[in-house]
Amino acid sequence: MAVMIPDEKKEEVRGAADIVEVVEDYVKLKRSGRSWKGLCPFHDEKTPSFHVTPDLGIYKCFGCGESGDVFNFVMEMEGVGFMEALRSLADRYGVSLPEKEAEEFDEEHNLREGIYHALKYAGVFFYRHLMETKEAERAREYLKERGYDRKIIQKYGLGYAPSDGEKLYRAALDSGLNEEYLLEAGLIKPSKRGDGYYDAFRGRLMFPIFNPSGKAIGYAGRVLGNEKTAKYINSPQTKVYNKSKVLYGINFAKNEIRKTDEVILVEGYTDVISLQQYGIDNVAASSGTSLTPDQMKLLHRYGDTITMIYDSDSAGQRAMKRGINIALREGMDVKLLELPEGEDPDSFVRQFGKESFLEMKREESEGFLDYLIHKAKEEGKWEDPAEKKKVISKILESIAHMPDPVSRETFVQHLNSKAKVGDRALFDELGKIRKELKEERKKAKLREKRRKEREARRQQEQAQQDMEQGPTQDPRPQAPNPHTVGFNEQVETSEPRKKQPEPPKKRPNYEKELIRLMLMYDRDMIDYIGSQCNGQQFEDEQLRDFYEDIIERYKDEKEVSVEAYAEREHPYPKLVGEIVLEEHSVSERHHEKIGVQYKKDKNPYRTAKGALKALKIHFLDRLQVDLYKRYNSAEGEERQKVMKQMKEAGRQRTMLQQSPIDELFPDPDSDAAKKVSDKVFEYKMKHEREE
Repeated sequence: MAVMIPDEKKEEVRGAADIVEVVEDYVKLKRSGRSWKGLCPFHDEKTPSFHVTPDLGIYKCFGCGESGDVFNFVMEMEGVGFMEALRSLADRYGVSLPEKEAEEFDEEHNLREGIYHALKYAGVFFYRHLMETKEAERAREYLKERGYDRKIIQKYGLGYAPSDGEKLYRAALDSGLNEEYLLEAGLIKPSKRGDGYYDAFRGRLMFPIFNPSGKAIGYAGRVLGNEKTAKYINSPQTKVYNKSKVLYGINFAKNEIRKTDEVILVEGYTDVISLQQYGIDNVAASSGTSLTPDQMKLLHRYGDTITMIYDSDSAGQRAMKRGINIALREGMDVKLLELPEGEDPDSFVRQFGKESFLEMKREESEGFLDYLIHKAKEEGKWEDPAEKKKVISKILESIAHMPDPVSRETFVQHLNSKAKVGDRALFDELGKIRKELKEERKKAKLREKRRKEREARRQQEQAQQDMEQGPTQDPRPQAPNPHTVGFNEQVETSEPRKKQPEPPKKRPNYEKELIRLMLMYDRDMIDYIGSQCNGQQFEDEQLRDFYEDIIERYKDEKEVSVEAYAEREHPYPKLVGEIVLEEHSVSERHHEKIGVQYKKDKNPYRTAKGALKALKIHFLDRLQVDLYKRYNSAEGEERQKVMKQMKEAGRQRTMLQQSPIDELFPDPDSDAAKKVSDKVFEYKMKHEREE
């Protein structure tokens, strides 16, 4: 029978998990006072606005608004549900959890869980066949020739897929694995005869592909003989694997990339393993694909410099040149290294060793501009005027992708020192290219915007249909007056409240202010705000639930604070980050200069009054719209009743709009509250402060 994971276990995981360490799997962080900051992983930005506050265990981006706790972060970055994030963190930090949980999961979550389980099962299956079967002898010899001992094989999870077409499939079914999970993981394929499934990987050396946190998300299989087939085949795109966003070896390399601020990018899986085996750890591969913007964003989270090493054949050189612009657009410092003819990083480091490789990288690496000119000279293009012009245009196109104007100007001047054609001509041409690129990006953004609008309309229409087919009724009693109500009073609405399919993308500031004040100013403030409004007046569903939870804790005399809610279950930590954290704060020394210490709330109760007024006005706006809809569909006495309600709502809104806040909301009664409320902000002149 399934057992529930106790709340104390969840809190044990939260307490054990180091949020800075977890976030640093994806984001390069630097200390900034009591918090850490870096480039946000949720949206594109060049200036860091993503903050992690370890004292509270939460993160917040002041650019896109994303926030939450360590569980939210893992859920967002790895696309998993809460329970999977919980188990992943528990495994990482050595917290034991029950084997099963009774929590209700949606189909999407169960499917992801099943895919991960199938991939993990396959990893063990492939490893055992590599190490234990006679058929895998050729694979073991191949690895031995490369100097890969058992320790290396275990570390990288290498394996062998037997040539029997159904061996993995049959073994997995016998172990109780659902064939749907095997299919969704890309491990099996349906038979063309329509009579079952067969293994997707057969007779190949297997390389597991891991995400940055070290979880297997796919496989690459290498053929060992001279068969007329693809040298490598990769897992298809699945719900957990998108090869355009994956880099092979990044889970092993990320920490060393941070230390050196440089990533060495290579082509092959064995290039990564061999270099790391020889102690060159800051290396990753593009996982058998051309380099993509998403892969470059992932690399930039860990370091600012990239050294690309591709094979010296024509395909490798073309791939290297394509990658230059992607790296420059991401704002990275780009270097290129070409190994001697016939060598790749794997063969070079095994033949000559670590020091020779590092010496060659140090002495032979070139910046992208020098490299492109060097290649043009090798190919005889630099001496031919027409060809030289084409080369210069290509270099200017690369420079045009740089986001930093100073970098662009510096590289144009460097190009002029090599090409001798004049700064003005180069800058004019650069301007034309940048204009063309800007137009292309503008068109691409417009296409993407239209696509998102179409998708949003479809979702909205579907949500509307769902609401019309099955509205969620609120069983709580409702009172007729939306103005100045107590804890137990509710406001009459024209029809049962419908549960919104999603909270609004931008939460009302006045609603967030009321929650913030209740969290920061303790029981007197909760008593004051709670006596002036109720949960139904909140438009945002999550903030409404937050408000009502605070009221319940107040009644039960439980702690209400930022710290208490930062340690609560989802979604409270995320909401706390959104509501409480601020990007900018006045210098602690500033008050010494002006004689006044600035605080967000010079008079928190006046702040509350202003937010309460806005809350009630917007509630009445929604109520009037609701009543108008009812009026149009009502008949007879019902129509007259609704008309009276419309007039009353309009009268109350006018009264609220025209009345000063001190008349609408009485001052607090308690002595402690009055002491805060009675404080008046005074600005002293300089000569008064000096007395």
